[in-house]
Amino acid sequence: MAFEYVPLTLPASADPSFFATFGKEVKGVTDPGNLTSEQFNELQDALYKHSVLLLRNCKLTPEQQYALTKAFDPQSESYGHGNNKTGSAKKSILHPDLKTIPRVPQVQLIGNGTVYNHEGLDIAQLAHPSHTTFHKSRVSVEEEAQGYTRFYRRVPQWHIDAALYDLSPPKVTTLYGLEVPAGPKQRVRYDDGTGDEFEVPLGTTAFVSGRNMFDILPSELKSLAVRSKVIYAPHPYVWMAPAKAMSTGLGIESDGLELPLDELPPWEESKIKTLPVTWKNPVTGELHFQVHPCGAKELLVQPLPEGANREGALYPDGAHLTELKEVRELLYKMQRPAIAPKLVYPHDWAENDLVIFHNRGVLHSVVGAFTKTQVRKFHQCNLAASEDPVGPTEEDIKRYA
Repeated sequence: MAFEYVPLTLPASADPSFFATFGKEVKGVTDPGNLTSEQFNELQDALYKHSVLLLRNCKLTPEQQYALTKAFDPQSESYGHGNNKTGSAKKSILHPDLKTIPRVPQVQLIGNGTVYNHEGLDIAQLAHPSHTTFHKSRVSVEEEAQGYTRFYRRVPQWHIDAALYDLSPPKVTTLYGLEVPAGPKQRVRYDDGTGDEFEVPLGTTAFVSGRNMFDILPSELKSLAVRSKVIYAPHPYVWMAPAKAMSTGLGIESDGLELPLDELPPWEESKIKTLPVTWKNPVTGELHFQVHPCGAKELLVQPLPEGANREGALYPDGAHLTELKEVRELLYKMQRPAIAPKLVYPHDWAENDLVIFHNRGVLHSVVGAFTKTQVRKFHQCNLAASEDPVGPTEEDIKRYA
């Protein structure tokens, strides 16, 4: 049976015009752990074209999930943050969220509640992260009881799965739902003065397209995006741990709470990641705006190419922006429009759902909150890539600059 690609079920808040190619449900895949080479090649091509693929009613062992994820980058090996996740850096905001499957360290158990006798883990205490522990402000207890929530994940919020130091960002993430608790929908609020809010399923994973994020920018910001690179902080998840997040989940408040570099675990200049703001899709050739706003520390801006129109251009002679508040405000200005409700796909999880997403083409966020007694079990796998993302070509820069 050939695979069939059908549109995802969108919420009423979404604008279908932004989802013509973004996101597909794949029908006809009954055993994703045992694809033929031809089937995998088709699936891989579809992923790069559509960014998010949903496969329903799957059965997948941790070994099969690792093998499927690795097939997208055969030279990759370790989990995206390293097989020891955060090493000795117990201050990392990642540390509480991940429980490693002992026999397959590239696969993590994530979720909520107490899980017993699971894939070699006698007992695992899982905690679905809540915005209340990391946002500078929070939804009140009364409003939370009424079903209001925010974008959140301790990795934090809108993000790319990536260590952002030493290891290259994974190409693909696979997320497999084993146990999904039922519950009423919640209402995610942005609380940024815009009045933006929309209804989401309990415990949704929300996705936005990096391609849309770039495409909707005005010309002067497209020009800046294709000419810029982000310098990430060393050990960024330790660096940012004392800081607090913005109410939209799209970055960190600039209150000067980040750890000084000399208080971080040992780091090397050569392992700091400097990555393009826009990443080129290997199949479509399109540019995706791919910045993890929480880990960004500095911006490098290339001068306009010779002969480009300088009228209205930002930093036409290039720049090295080192003031953290300026960097964050500029990135926020470019990224915030793309997380508007009409551009967000909040996935409504069912047991045995497998979501495969192009980690170099989307940003995603966990949303919502569970009670302590609600058990949620997911397996997550992404692998540090064998190479860094490719940025825009000279032709791209000339086109948009």
